[in-house]
Amino acid sequence: MKPVEQLDSVVIRFAGDSGDGMQLTGGRFTSETAVLGNDISTFPDYPAEIRAPAGSLPGVSGFQLHFADHDILTPGDKPDVLVCMNPAALKTNLVDLPKGGTLILDTDAFTEKNLTRAGFAANPVDDGSLADYQLHAVPLTSMTIEALKAIEGVTKREAERAKNMFALGLMSWLYGRPTEGTIEFLRTKFAKRPEIAEANVKAFNTGYAFGETSEGFAVRYEVKPAPLQPGVYRQITGNQALSYGLVAASKLSGLDLFLGAYPITPASSILEELAKHKRFGVRTFKAEDEIAAAGAALGAAFGGSLGVTTSAGPGIVLKSETIGLAIQLELPLVIVDVQRAGPSTGMPTKPEQADLLMVMFGRNSESPIPVVAAGTPGDCFYAAIEAARIALKYRTPVFLLSDAYLANGAEPWKIPDVESLPDLHVEFATEPEGFQPYARDHETLARPWAIPGTPGLEHRIGGLEKADVTGNISYDPENHHLMTQLRAAKVAGIDVPDQVVDHQEGADLLVLSWGGTFGPVQAGVRRVRGKGGKVAHAHLRHLNPFPRNLGDVLRSYDSVLVPEMNMGQLLKLVRAEFLVDAVGYNRVTGKPFAASEIEGAIEALIRS
Repeated sequence: MKPVEQLDSVVIRFAGDSGDGMQLTGGRFTSETAVLGNDISTFPDYPAEIRAPAGSLPGVSGFQLHFADHDILTPGDKPDVLVCMNPAALKTNLVDLPKGGTLILDTDAFTEKNLTRAGFAANPVDDGSLADYQLHAVPLTSMTIEALKAIEGVTKREAERAKNMFALGLMSWLYGRPTEGTIEFLRTKFAKRPEIAEANVKAFNTGYAFGETSEGFAVRYEVKPAPLQPGVYRQITGNQALSYGLVAASKLSGLDLFLGAYPITPASSILEELAKHKRFGVRTFKAEDEIAAAGAALGAAFGGSLGVTTSAGPGIVLKSETIGLAIQLELPLVIVDVQRAGPSTGMPTKPEQADLLMVMFGRNSESPIPVVAAGTPGDCFYAAIEAARIALKYRTPVFLLSDAYLANGAEPWKIPDVESLPDLHVEFATEPEGFQPYARDHETLARPWAIPGTPGLEHRIGGLEKADVTGNISYDPENHHLMTQLRAAKVAGIDVPDQVVDHQEGADLLVLSWGGTFGPVQAGVRRVRGKGGKVAHAHLRHLNPFPRNLGDVLRSYDSVLVPEMNMGQLLKLVRAEFLVDAVGYNRVTGKPFAASEIEGAIEALIRS
């Protein structure tokens, strides 16, 4: 047995062609890591092309996983271990590997053709350019093919495709991951082709055995479980959590869930996930376009369902007229925007949080709308319930913001006690006597929700301005002014919790974040505090309306830093709303912030 070295955390990145199975490899390593009880955070990073040219730089697919024996918040700034399946993966990822880091290469892929395609003048395995790293040059492909020669019915090409399982087996040995779950997964996944299942299992076991017997790997590593709160946990991605949150909101409200959606990266997996849950009263409609998807969801809301429509930034643009109609009709509708890098098609598989001003103001006329943003993959569950609560209680469309980083990233999620979730029960209008479609609740300013077909509750809908109380079409100038004020007052009056601050005694600087920047920002704050710096952190969930005490919170600090994966959108809003001299830290590279970046921005502001 080789010696075992204890580590408190590890960051691994798998990288290769988009056809090399890096997402599957990383996903399986994550699942086995979750079983061991480590805290985890992942960042899948893949190209927009369905199948980019083999060996090309734009075609590189990556999966980064951070696991630890303590609470972690990000997938890690830089990998400790980089596994590269070809020269292009090495070319695009080596810049992130610190000197002394572990580098595992499939030397069979370093052919003259692949080296030229990746822009290498010479083979880096042989020219000494990788001397600063702990290099393990392993002929993964040829070893995999050799191991699978005896399996009848498996072609050489099919055997070669199992090399990712060899890599997974090697890494599973190196970090003491269980094997049983992966073997069962492979046999289930390829049940219709037992020979392929057997090939993948054998490749996985061969990689594991190679680690045990190879002289190149003198030590294996152990990362002990993290001390998580007692409870039942599961691994979950942001889009899974958001889907489950919508189903939970449906059951908590007693309403059927209707999703109208057009497939678009990175929101499509919400449609795919919800389509699995028809037994919970979920109806999913894959529409011919974004406009039809939004219209169907709004129609479902008119009919008494919890109406939801999902998209990314380009699709939200197309839905804007229907969203305006939902504002005019004052019906509950949840609009999910899983943000991605733009404008237009932009970089569709990369994260950004640059849709805030669009969802706030991207419609004609005065059309205010509540905005809720999730902060972590697991928090997408609770953010979905909160968005539904506001929509149902106040009879208004609500934007729920996520992003590609949250949507695809995974973390351990403690399954909540159902009794702890809020009651979202809805009362429909049922009495014809005295019914007026635009009479309002004195507290919420919500109008009655009358299911079409209820005798005596017939009323007019459509995009033309409504008369106060009666809902008749009205061109009266004063009525239009009144209705505009009422719609704005309803949104402004939504009950949102006061802003909580993670304050440190003596801190004069507040870092204000929102959305998917929570993890990197909180991690950066921890690093600064660990070195003796004084800094406070507040993370916003409600972006419209803001928490009532937010102005007082901001004005209680000498300096306010607002990190955003945009060019300063929340910064504009808080400066305009509260007249505070906040400063921004902004970057739009299609990559999430690193904790070190936030650490540096905080320290620079403290020094100034």
